[in-house]
Amino acid sequence: MANAEHSGRPAEAFGAPVAGAARARLRAARLGLWLVAAILAVRQLAVVLGTPRGERLTDLETWVGPNGVLHVEGSLYDSTQFTGTPFVGLVLKPLTRAAEQALGWGWTFGSLLLVAALGLVAARALPQPVGRRTSLLAAPVAVSLLMLSLPVRNALWLGQTSIIPVLLVLLGCFAVRGQRAGGVLIGIAAALQPSVLLFVLLLWFTDRRRAAVTTGVTFVACTALTWVAMPQDSYTYWVHHLAGVGLGGEADDLANQSLHGALLRLGLSGPLEIVLFLVLGTAVAVLGLRRAVRHARDGQLLLAVAITGCAAIAVSPTTWQHQLLWVLLAVVGRVGRRASDRYVWPVAVVLVMTLPAKMMLPNMAAVHPLRDNVVLLAALAAAVAVPFLPRTSPYFQSPVPTQHAAPVPTRFKYVPLLPFLRRVLTRPNLLLELLLIRVTYAAYSKVRLAATGGSNSAGRSRAEKHGHQILDLERLLHIDIEHAINHAVVEAGWLRNFFDFYYTSFHFVVPLTVLGVLYWRRPVDYRWARSALGFTTLLALVGFWLYPLAPPRLMPGLGIIDTVHGVQDFSKPDYGTLTALTNQYAAMPSLHFGWSLWCGLVIAVIAPKAWMKALGLLHPLFTVSAIVATGNHWVLDAVGGAVVVGAGFGLTYLLQGPRARTVAAVAEAGVSSDPPVPVKDRTGS
Repeated sequence: MANAEHSGRPAEAFGAPVAGAARARLRAARLGLWLVAAILAVRQLAVVLGTPRGERLTDLETWVGPNGVLHVEGSLYDSTQFTGTPFVGLVLKPLTRAAEQALGWGWTFGSLLLVAALGLVAARALPQPVGRRTSLLAAPVAVSLLMLSLPVRNALWLGQTSIIPVLLVLLGCFAVRGQRAGGVLIGIAAALQPSVLLFVLLLWFTDRRRAAVTTGVTFVACTALTWVAMPQDSYTYWVHHLAGVGLGGEADDLANQSLHGALLRLGLSGPLEIVLFLVLGTAVAVLGLRRAVRHARDGQLLLAVAITGCAAIAVSPTTWQHQLLWVLLAVVGRVGRRASDRYVWPVAVVLVMTLPAKMMLPNMAAVHPLRDNVVLLAALAAAVAVPFLPRTSPYFQSPVPTQHAAPVPTRFKYVPLLPFLRRVLTRPNLLLELLLIRVTYAAYSKVRLAATGGSNSAGRSRAEKHGHQILDLERLLHIDIEHAINHAVVEAGWLRNFFDFYYTSFHFVVPLTVLGVLYWRRPVDYRWARSALGFTTLLALVGFWLYPLAPPRLMPGLGIIDTVHGVQDFSKPDYGTLTALTNQYAAMPSLHFGWSLWCGLVIAVIAPKAWMKALGLLHPLFTVSAIVATGNHWVLDAVGGAVVVGAGFGLTYLLQGPRARTVAAVAEAGVSSDPPVPVKDRTGS
């Protein structure tokens, strides 16, 4: 592979006011992104060094600490805690004399510098041509994503060396001059992490055969040197443990995101599992290398390296979490013909590599095989499945543009505050929407639970105090009707059953149905309604955090009957089946009522028939009756829910302007928000 070119598009004419303003904005954005990257680096440094000794850098402590395996006279692998190759042990042995320094500032700060170098090299290796904006912003964005990624955080926390092989490969492919120098670096990387040997084939089939041979020779030399210096350890690693299998934990552990680990987690074992692993691994290696060679010859060298690294993840017997950085590099691949689809693949990769798997997929037994292997599936997708565009494709540089609605006049001069958020007419990508909805709801659940200190019992006294405050205010306003309505409903069995069913069944079903119908039939209105719902939920989270509130059913001595969960024992309250997942003291504002009111207002605004509008408004009416009758909310909770809904629609209007016209109206008017393209007449003027 040839070194990547680094030239971008020519700069605009010097002195042009518009070009000068654009350059100033880009410089400001670049400075801001570098500031974000620096903050993330300082945070990682503080997290690692702020952790008590014995809980941080545990792998490094196991290796080079005062009682580490590199100090012992026996084998490095007697305890199975040392997971590196014998060559890693040989390299680390000189550090044993300065273990105290290596386990503190020195090692962590040095690792952060390696991460920064990795991001800089990756940014300079982007496939050409690269626009001015990309060339300026790529480096800080790459460094920030690396700092946030789970492999880097895991490597920093454990004190692992897994960043070094990736950096050596990128330096060998993109930074150094000459095939021999690049081959030496990649060979050393293979000696540190044997799965890197797959790059020998990539080099060979892309006419870098001198680099391929040098890589192999360097690997053999480093390994032979280790056999001479540490024969027992070399035999134990390469023969007894089959290149590291069984070191650092059980091979079927969730942290092992390789095909071998996935097959073991699926219940396969013995000769059948070994044969299946070899067959699947060979298929992945062959298909991945073919794709990598094709993209390398196409000029997308970084993507080819990422695909090869993803294939190496799958075919290695053990690939621990700190060795998964190759997947993040695959974010450079371009997928999709439409501009609106370009974000799906990078967003999916960033989410997989920065968030725990439990936030990506729900805690359901049916999806556990997907959740347990989500990083492996991302690596397999990058290696053999995702249809990355070649540079020869007409859509590589010029995807099908997104259609925008014509601007709608506003009542205020400075609305919208964010004029670049133009109304999109086309339907958003479904996969991207589902990913964002799932991650947003997972974050919402975690923040909601954290509002009481991580458990319901932690905020009980404060929540009950606030409950008495709400009750006193309702008595002052003469709206303390919860007790009367609750007992009246309990006496009517059919009414109690109706409200219990309505409370437990319609909270999620109706909003998701409204979103689904809007997505399919009214994409412009879908974006407007989704934004309002997002702002509503965000404001509600602020309320949960600032004002934890016990609902009537969890107020001792009030006499409210919990019709859904049964009679409460207040020495040990029954918070329901979702106790560990949600905050039972998140009552103010009521999102049960807030989401139902959002549904009613959206239907009332958009529905074409009067009876549809009336039916939509019945939902918040039934919901407010249900939340009060079942003892789950105060009347003022519903008022709070109405306030955040109004604020959500208000923020949407303030930031984006009024609701855009529908696709049909825009089509009939023949109006486009995009500037007309000048066309030459027949005279050529």
